[in-house]
Amino acid sequence: MKGQFGGLITAMVTPFDSDGRVELGGAQKIATWLLDNGSDGLVVSGTTGEGPTLTDREKAALWRAVVEAVGDRGSVIAGTGTNDTAHSIELTQEAEKAGCHAALVVTPYYNRPPQSGLLAHFRAVAGGTGLPIVLYDIPVRTGRKIDHATLLALAGTPNIVGVKDAAGDVQGTARLVAQAPDGFEVSQGCAWPRSCSASGRATPAVPGRSTPVCSAFTTR
Repeated sequence: MKGQFGGLITAMVTPFDSDGRVELGGAQKIATWLLDNGSDGLVVSGTTGEGPTLTDREKAALWRAVVEAVGDRGSVIAGTGTNDTAHSIELTQEAEKAGCHAALVVTPYYNRPPQSGLLAHFRAVAGGTGLPIVLYDIPVRTGRKIDHATLLALAGTPNIVGVKDAAGDVQGTARLVAQAPDGFEVSQGCAWPRSCSASGRATPAVPGRSTPVCSAFTTR
């Protein structure tokens, strides 16, 4: 079953030239190739796309370039999450200006905020933009899991539309799929399809490397 951004969403790499500059033309070629070969949507400047090491200016230019290349053929989801709430809001607003269709916002890493802090962080980011927000729960990288109750509370925020679930908790994913409100999409984004498959409406995760230039995840 395809979600609002498509059934196969690919986290694409960011190409650089020999001097370490972002290759915008190369990014456009990669985006076009991915759409030609089965991707419905793209995550741009996520972790796979070197998001933590790109400057804000590089990210904005990259989003604009990929949005131009994609046109109306697919969705562009910008990786805008950081461990700084104000910075995450600014990046999400820049992604909206660039024409992106949604923002992927990761749990604040290293800081390890309590669940009340996660609620405040994600609600602040969502409140600063008109873009749909997809949460990114990957505790092995961030040091903090978004608890089930927190996810359900966030699902009640109008423009928080789903979660990319890379927590590896099969039972938790199945419970979230069963209890989340209609319209809240649970996507799977991990590299171990057997351990990440869930029951109910969730689609089994695809392998972490779906093509030579991406990682991918599927929606319920």
